[in-house]
Amino acid sequence: MKIILLSGGSGKRLWPLTNDSRSKQFLKILQDSNGESESMVQRVWRQLERVGLAESTLIATGQSQVDMLRNQLGDIPMILEPERRDTFPAIALSVVYLYSKLGIDVDEIVAICPVDPYVEDTFFQQLYVLENSLIRDEQVELSLIGVRPTYPSSKYGYIIPGELYRQNDYLYHVDRFQEKPSEAVAAKLIEQQAMWNCGVFAFKMKYMLDWLRGNQLPIDFHELRRNYHILPKNSFDYEVVEKAKHVLVSPYEGYWKDLGTWNTLTDEMTTSVIGKGRISLDSTNVHIINEMDIPVIVLNMNNIVVASSPDGILVSDKVASPRIKEMLVEFDQRPMYEESGWGSYRILDFVKHDEETEVLTKKVCIYIGKNLSYHYHLKRTEIWTITKGNGQFILDGNVDVVKPGDVLRIPPRALHAILADTELEFIEVQTGSELVEEDIIRVSLDWEEIIQISLQS
Repeated sequence: MKIILLSGGSGKRLWPLTNDSRSKQFLKILQDSNGESESMVQRVWRQLERVGLAESTLIATGQSQVDMLRNQLGDIPMILEPERRDTFPAIALSVVYLYSKLGIDVDEIVAICPVDPYVEDTFFQQLYVLENSLIRDEQVELSLIGVRPTYPSSKYGYIIPGELYRQNDYLYHVDRFQEKPSEAVAAKLIEQQAMWNCGVFAFKMKYMLDWLRGNQLPIDFHELRRNYHILPKNSFDYEVVEKAKHVLVSPYEGYWKDLGTWNTLTDEMTTSVIGKGRISLDSTNVHIINEMDIPVIVLNMNNIVVASSPDGILVSDKVASPRIKEMLVEFDQRPMYEESGWGSYRILDFVKHDEETEVLTKKVCIYIGKNLSYHYHLKRTEIWTITKGNGQFILDGNVDVVKPGDVLRIPPRALHAILADTELEFIEVQTGSELVEEDIIRVSLDWEEIIQISLQS
């Protein structure tokens, strides 16, 4: 069995810690059994390792998440989408990758899971139940996991089961699906033993390949990737699952939670304050998550979350916190914090003086032994002030050692790169007409190659 974890989206309900380049699954605000901070994706990967499925797992994601995934999980196998579309295109591309790139047999079982469920290990062990049902019965097209609801929710879709599939078998035929109902309708569905649809399902690879052929879509990975834009921009549930005829569901009775909002996420946090902050003793059920270098103080408040990052500040009643997505519609700003394979940066300030002059200030951190690419810009000048650590700086072929207090001026079209001998931080001030990430022309990423290029110039 092959497992595909779907890693996409920006999770705007966890703003301001999430943005278009930093999704909720990467936030390190959970704790492992040793008390160390971990993210949702790290927790899920650790659970897959414990149940013996990690070596069979690949992650479907976009290029913007590659560095974050490698930083947190190491060099794990990934399938890269050329653009965000929805779960159906991501799954279709993943199946074609397994078939045409890895040469996986068409009878292989493929299980699809979201990258961020908060569950017990038994949840992933239940994937073996789905696998066995598909191996035993050629008529079964799809096999799903359904979660036993703990309350009538309007946030989830529902799976309404039919008859027991087989005596002594903990599987049911699926009678029908119900998209996010009202709470009143959800309560009636629960009386019919309906389950939450948690987005976990399995099928034989042949089933999806036949579906693609039948819809005249390519089953070669490179061709499908080139034509990715023509795939239906729909969920896999809508495009495939709800139209299938022979579908089974396996009820999951254990703990399951969607940590997609601040009120659900803070329920699972083992500490009430992350970052600089204090909560008064007469406050109850309050959480502070602060990524800024300034303190946050909460006095005599109840049932609130305060989240602070370079992207903004949220102060919200916990129950009301899911409404943040509605409030963000009128704000359209660039991500103020990003992580990469070499380190991270925060935008400290941005000023647009006129159509020809913008000034942007960043704080850049480079991990020890990592480097920025050898690159140049066409439309901006940069001034770097080293504030921490030591490193090697190359400017148009000249190599210099840098230390705290050094000021480096980089004019337009000047080739430059920097290597951190120790963890390195500097303040970068950009001045120009278009201060965008697209104004980066890279020559090389490898430091040894950069040195060779500089010696030849």
